[in-house]
Amino acid sequence: MSHQLVIVLDFGGQYNQLIARRVRECGVYCEVKPYTTPLEELKAQQPIGFIFTGGPNSVYEEKAPHVDPAIFEMGVPVLGICYGCQLMAHTLGGRVTAAQDDSAREYGKTETYYDTSCKLFQGLPERGISWMSHGDYMEKVPEGFALVAHSDNCPNVAIADEKRGFYGVQYHPEVNHSENGVKMIRNFLYEVCGAVGDWTMDDYKRTAITQIREKVGSGKVLLALSGGVDSSVCAALLAEAVGEQLTCVFVDHGLMRKNEGDEVEAAFSKWAMNFVRVDAEARFLEKLAGVDEPERKRKIIGEEFIRVFEEEAKKIGTVDFLAQGTIYPDVIESGAGDAAVIKSHHNVGGLPDYVDFKEIIEPLRLLFKDEVRQLGRELGLPEYLVMRQPFPGPGLAIRVIGDLTKEKLDTLRDADAIYREEIANAGLDTSINQYFAVLTNTRSVGVMGDGRTYDYTLALRAVTTSDFMTADWARIPYEVLDKISVRIVNEVPGINRICYDITSKPPATIEWE
Repeated sequence: MSHQLVIVLDFGGQYNQLIARRVRECGVYCEVKPYTTPLEELKAQQPIGFIFTGGPNSVYEEKAPHVDPAIFEMGVPVLGICYGCQLMAHTLGGRVTAAQDDSAREYGKTETYYDTSCKLFQGLPERGISWMSHGDYMEKVPEGFALVAHSDNCPNVAIADEKRGFYGVQYHPEVNHSENGVKMIRNFLYEVCGAVGDWTMDDYKRTAITQIREKVGSGKVLLALSGGVDSSVCAALLAEAVGEQLTCVFVDHGLMRKNEGDEVEAAFSKWAMNFVRVDAEARFLEKLAGVDEPERKRKIIGEEFIRVFEEEAKKIGTVDFLAQGTIYPDVIESGAGDAAVIKSHHNVGGLPDYVDFKEIIEPLRLLFKDEVRQLGRELGLPEYLVMRQPFPGPGLAIRVIGDLTKEKLDTLRDADAIYREEIANAGLDTSINQYFAVLTNTRSVGVMGDGRTYDYTLALRAVTTSDFMTADWARIPYEVLDKISVRIVNEVPGINRICYDITSKPPATIEWE
């Protein structure tokens, strides 16, 4: 089934995939393409609109990224964001220069005034907060463009040539900080591009199933099933597509949360797939013995996963495809293109050069977490699985700081179970997007029963987020934290101190390692 398409041209900005996510939230299918994509290839896809992203460069620099000017002769609307706005102005005869004084540079939350007769802002308030991030200034706007938004410091916050359907904004409407930003994107899609909203998760499901069937044919598929949201949705999608051609291997590596292995097995007992549970705890702990560096843990676990899969594949017979539940935040944090490697994830990093499968398939690779959950609902997965707390591929290996032992893992399991239980008892489990305990490698003096202790410090982490690319620490009520702390210290041997992590992402990541 074909969809209307918007192409997001990527100029290296930090919010590029977030722009794509906002477009999809509006019910319009989009693809992200590098700015170097040949014009003929772009034309062949027959987009109803283009969005030019932000980027770190200045358009007047010699090596700054540019587009073929003929893109503006296609008769297709264009929305330029930040660098994309300046690029449009520069290409169409305007002039962009470095801001000569601080008043022309704008960063962060800025009071902005909008011309609501412009299609981009129609139906919206005449003023609001926008999220600015530009050090360059449009000294001259191109012929045919009108100024349609301004701030106290900048007269040309937004420009528009409504006759040709060209719009440019020097702020970031895609971020939550910009008031009504998503509505502006929606106006561009529906009022300017003529979108009809023909892309939904149900539609994605049907399209993905068709694509999987075409790719797999009569082949067999092997999937690592952890029981987390991503692998569960991936398993359900593959089961719908290829049924008993799918073998789900649950590698019980001994790094799961309390009772989780049994819960995973029970949850998938009814699905029409081949389910294999491998007890590999001793094997993984032997490989990880004495390893305290988190990236080494990830690499070891990733490699050992593949070894287990290869062994299981030989028992099963011919296996053509290795499936993975990789989603977009995994990809971007593992380094994509020029992006910095923040941390590698076991399902996109740590894989050996030789993998004994025909091909790897990742049907969720371009979806954000909230989209994955919605797809799970469309596939009929139970809500307790769809809303399950995110869990990293390396499991508790990266929630025990320092070297691993079974004793430390069991200690963390018991403490984490109490934490999760009390969060649920307080009714906070649906409002906090991720929460977990971390066993640090810090030991300190304590007093219990009139005796001195020298035990571990446990850190509690809880965040709220919409996309897991940015996150804020959750404001758990003191009385709930108190109850959690008292229970853990009294019920879990080896812990005598509890700390609560109040760092947002950025500068921290959600996980500690």
